[in-house]
Amino acid sequence: MTTAATALPLLSLRITAGPVELRGVTDDLLGPLAELATDIHDPEFMPFGFPWSLTPAAEMPLSLAQYHWGRRSAFSPAKWNADFAVFYAGELVGSQGFLSEDYLVKRGGETGSWLSRRFQGRGIGTAMRQVICAFLFDHLDARYITSSAFTDNPASLAVSRKVGYTDNGDEHFNRLGKHAVMHRVILKPANLVRYRHDLTVDGLPAFRGSIGLDAEPPARAGSQEERQELSRTGPGSTRSAAQPLLRKMRVPARS
Repeated sequence: MTTAATALPLLSLRITAGPVELRGVTDDLLGPLAELATDIHDPEFMPFGFPWSLTPAAEMPLSLAQYHWGRRSAFSPAKWNADFAVFYAGELVGSQGFLSEDYLVKRGGETGSWLSRRFQGRGIGTAMRQVICAFLFDHLDARYITSSAFTDNPASLAVSRKVGYTDNGDEHFNRLGKHAVMHRVILKPANLVRYRHDLTVDGLPAFRGSIGLDAEPPARAGSQEERQELSRTGPGSTRSAAQPLLRKMRVPARS
């Protein structure tokens, strides 16, 4: 039976590691996520580059749904978001995402996440970041992963250090009318501090295909000159068509 997950395999992707589970955000999870998103941080502090968490509680369900529906509609191998609902010990606790552009060339992108306040301070934020990073390196062939946090958000920067990220420069922001510094970090495969549990991934082949990995290269039709050369040199000819063709063709580089 054809379902939404047939068109967008992200929706049926499941990543499990011990008590941590990351699930593609299906419509039935939008309401529960919106409820959690109304209490992420102190109202006097803004940890995000875009202040979406200030959305009034009554408007949060529509706002969050529109965000996820928009990301789904724009999904393509050239630019995609992988947003997950995060469960810990079977309970929904927040969201973990990954954004990439030109992934087939760069093999990298940026992580972002949020965790409901009542689940913070228990190591869950570190665990879910370790899980998404291991998934990207081990199952999607990533070369690097970036992240960022404002310099006055020590909890987020501490998570990055625990996972193995290293410094990658600063960026200056206008945050709600005041100056703020965003500290950027980067993670390479060799530096990843792995979670204590191994990963199990369901729905991986379909998802890899949806972002262009494992795709067969298109057949090469050949130039008009090559086709004319082939027409002049048939099987009975003493002149081989293979030699001029081999001189003109080049083996594509492998990444």
